Amino acid sequence: MCPTRSLFRLSRSSLGISIDNLYGNEEQNLSVILAQKLCHMSKDEAYRHAFELCRAIQVGLLGEPSAVELFVNRGFTESDKSSDHFAKLIHDSGIALSRLSPQPQHFFMMVQPEEGGVLPKLESLDSLQKVFALFADRNALKIICYLYSLPVMPVAASLISKHTHLPENKVEEYMKKICERHLATCAEIATADGKMNSYTVRPEAFAVPLLCFADEIAKKDVQPFFGAHDRKKPFF
Repeated sequence: MCPTRSLFRLSRSSLGISIDNLYGNEEQNLSVILAQKLCHMSKDEAYRHAFELCRAIQVGLLGEPSAVELFVNRGFTESDKSSDHFAKLIHDSGIALSRLSPQPQHFFMMVQPEEGGVLPKLESLDSLQKVFALFADRNALKIICYLYSLPVMPVAASLISKHTHLPENKVEEYMKKICERHLATCAEIATADGKMNSYTVRPEAFAVPLLCFADEIAKKDVQPFFGAHDRKKPFF
């Protein structure tokens, strides 16, 4: 573990939970209390609060009670904002990863499958290779990034062509591949000039988290903000 003292202090009060609730003196369990609390917040407030809870969970998964007092829950200083901060817990029981930078912030946790590794639960390697091949194509990646920069609404190939500087016929070819990988949907619409295709990005298709983790892999000399790496089991 390599804790840094400069950023986060996690306390019971920061989670908005009473001592009685934490130690089981209420009939409701902690999960229900937290869920009800989030239900009564605005979406913006709920997401920010939920991320604080995820951060608290990750510190708890370290298994070091002293670590709770080492991380100061006071936000980022100006010097902190100029660098990325990652937390990485890699145990036999599971994995918990987060990006604690001022922007963006994300959290991922995976519980180790009870039987076998992760790989048997995934699609075939051929299917996964097709997904990675799509993102490895620079033109496809440009189109995907542009689509995700728009509100969720239908868009014509001509508009994609204008902003990506790709020929419209090439855009149509790439959009066919993107739709085959379920990142977007295609609908035919009637216009004064005849029928044409319109495309709508599928926001639930997970391109955003995939790109966020690809960004971390692409960075050089990334050091975790804190971490524990004692896994003995294979990942797959």
